Amino acid sequence: MTLLTVLLQAANAAGLGTMGAALGIGLAAIGAGYGIGKIGGSAMDGIARQPESAPDIRMNMIISAALIEGVALFAVVVCGFIL
Repeated sequence: MTLLTVLLQAANAAGLGTMGAALGIGLAAIGAGYGIGKIGGSAMDGIARQPESAPDIRMNMIISAALIEGVALFAVVVCGFIL
């Protein structure tokens, strides 16, 4: 048997897959929150510096936030399937 097979069997017996999936869900949620927070802060800075470009900045902020939420949702669903 290869080393990888032995390690995978040991991880399965110890329940490490469940712990890893739960950790992945948490990291996906934290990462999405951090990313959207950075986008919001940067957008507010940009709007404060150039108020005339607020509609463009707001539209780009919403699109970026939606893409981050989509990736986070995908990560949570995949980790949920592992559970």
